[in-house]
Amino acid sequence: MEIFHPFLLILAVLLGSLGQEDLERKVFIFPESSDTSHVVLKATSQQPLTSFTICLRSYTDMTRAHTLFSYATKTSDNEIVIFKSKTNEYSLYVGTADVIFFFPEKLVSEPSWEQICMSWESDTGLVEFWLDGQPFPRNGMMKGHVISPEASIVLGQDQDSFGGGFDINQSFVGELTDVYMWDRVLSGDEMCLVWDNHVPSNPIINWRSLNYVMRGYTVLKPYLFSNCRAE
Repeated sequence: MEIFHPFLLILAVLLGSLGQEDLERKVFIFPESSDTSHVVLKATSQQPLTSFTICLRSYTDMTRAHTLFSYATKTSDNEIVIFKSKTNEYSLYVGTADVIFFFPEKLVSEPSWEQICMSWESDTGLVEFWLDGQPFPRNGMMKGHVISPEASIVLGQDQDSFGGGFDINQSFVGELTDVYMWDRVLSGDEMCLVWDNHVPSNPIINWRSLNYVMRGYTVLKPYLFSNCRAE
């Protein structure tokens, strides 16, 4: 039987809620704008990245700009950032460059879940963006770049320094779920699997076995499934 030292338990409370667990059908909720609330993630790979794919689902009624995913290194606070600057505009930052993807605004005004996947590869510099299972025309940036594995990975905030420097005006308010990262570019068939809620092999961030720390005002709750039907 494992025995936990009281000091370690106190330290865990001070640092935030620590866990590694299967979060299927659960969501992280960010209830309000904040310059402190975020979730820290730990990737399993400690190798330099020459390609990656990041997928996640978000639910929000925000209209201002906000950050969903931030991967900072000691030399670059924007090494990887997924940023939504408008309701119909996503940006991916890698190193010192970024690309922007535009899409038509939705005809309905009520909020809805969005599933996105972003990928990048060093060999060609090509960037892929998939929204709700549909690919967009590919762009390119940072050909030949290599990403350090020594990273601070954060959900819900933009890091302007390693593990901090948060700006309340770029914070996320809403719900996040199904966050995954791979150290490769997923194929088209694998992107479709993700959209259908299946998990391609060997993610280095795995929602179903997630190593995370919740900090500030963040809440972990079950996903809400509506069974309501209009008359």
